[in-house]
Amino acid sequence: MNDNVYMTTERLDSIRKIGETVSVEFKRCGGNIEHDVYETVCSFSNRFGGDIFLGILDDGTVNGVPEKAAPDMVKNFISVLANPSLFSPTLCIDAEIMGYEGKTIIHIYVPVSGEVVSYKNVIYNRTNDSDVKVTSTTDIAQMYIRKQEIFTERKVFPYVKLEDIRIDLLPLVRTMAKNNSAGSHPWEKLSDEELLKSAGLYTVDRLTGEKGFNLAAVMLLGKDEVIHDVAPTYSTDALLRKVNVDRYDDRLIVETNLIESYDRLFEFATKHLLDKFYLEDGKVRISLRNILAREMIVNTLMHREFSSGYQAKFIIERDKMYVENANRARKDGLITPENLEPYAKNPLIASFFRNIGYSDKLGSGVRKLFNYSHKYSGGNPEFSEGDVFRITVPLNDDFSWDAGNIPNAKEISPVNIPSSNEISPANIPSSNEISPALRNKIAALGKRQNKEIVKSLIIELCKESPKTKKQLAEIFQRDEEYIKKFYLSKMVGVELELAIPNNPTDPNQAYKAR
Repeated sequence: MNDNVYMTTERLDSIRKIGETVSVEFKRCGGNIEHDVYETVCSFSNRFGGDIFLGILDDGTVNGVPEKAAPDMVKNFISVLANPSLFSPTLCIDAEIMGYEGKTIIHIYVPVSGEVVSYKNVIYNRTNDSDVKVTSTTDIAQMYIRKQEIFTERKVFPYVKLEDIRIDLLPLVRTMAKNNSAGSHPWEKLSDEELLKSAGLYTVDRLTGEKGFNLAAVMLLGKDEVIHDVAPTYSTDALLRKVNVDRYDDRLIVETNLIESYDRLFEFATKHLLDKFYLEDGKVRISLRNILAREMIVNTLMHREFSSGYQAKFIIERDKMYVENANRARKDGLITPENLEPYAKNPLIASFFRNIGYSDKLGSGVRKLFNYSHKYSGGNPEFSEGDVFRITVPLNDDFSWDAGNIPNAKEISPVNIPSSNEISPANIPSSNEISPALRNKIAALGKRQNKEIVKSLIIELCKESPKTKKQLAEIFQRDEEYIKKFYLSKMVGVELELAIPNNPTDPNQAYKAR
């Protein structure tokens, strides 16, 4: 599984050195995407997921794709995946246009699917670095069994009928999908039954031969009494605990379908959280409250384990808010943007949410929460993975990013620089503080930071001692990816060099002035 869905130059360098594998595929590509790309999408979905690079030859040579054609190529790619006459079930996967070695390439991250996927009525599986047609009924049955064992959302309930589904929600679903895909979506032209099959909500259990609506269908669109029958412990308990911390100041218990659950939980969040003023890049106002609430609520609805009896919660306190839910953990510990391994716990539900605009790329929620949490409250979120998954976002009603109520240079100094032992094998000198002169220059930047001035300050900082991406982000009060995109990626090899040149992707990588 890849570290994240966002490809970086360093990671692509490393991937090219290794070459094609069971989860990496290079494709020569002109102005159109050929059918073999879709075969690989199908095989990756059925196996472990993986990365496809359009514009790179089999031997790793970068030949690129036509720069002007790339946006239309991506648009057509998304349309093909959403076409039920080509893909069953349909897929919702984004493609990323990126510059690399002076060429334009397209990166496609394909997550593992919760359903066995076919392309043009053919099932493909990934074997080593090849896409293989699966024709044996035994092999096909084994693939369905493997998916069923991993994803409980695929469990078929043969006695759940169409009248048990909230068909009245489908016009809203079609409108949301249309609005989320630039005014056109294949679901608009499908009947209700065709839409449900296209979304993978009506399936065949290859182990038992039973046909019917699966758990994902019931949780997304089932009537309340049907949901209670299928998942009797399912509910989300939303609590406000600011004054009466032993009990609650306000409470909402949500036990309905996931579509309307999102609306009710989001309304609870907007009722009890401040909508602080914030301008993105000093130009466009966005609601930090809405972004944080959306990502937390979508995560707890989309990735929970519905077969568990654990009570899901959304709790707002004075100094923090958090969600927690039952989880099928792949590991224990804290998740950060650096060690993130995107994995859809319920791929059918996740795909449905992406189609209607409730969620974005797999893994994007973690980055958004890290990006906007410290702008909303001055602190970073915490993601805890285990049998219970928990997201905690700090709250501080007195904090205002726009009003300049942020830690000044004195408060963010001294910067804790890793010692040479911590960022071995390179022998990097440690430093415990920023010089007073630099501290004053940083404090004088203000909120609308001049990029050229920031660039010169980064050089000065890295002359004093090597700095990590995280440290620079903290110093300038910016997101790590922002620092990397607008500064580090352009400065390395010119004004800066890597402190650990033999391992560009080292998690402790630092930068020093040349």
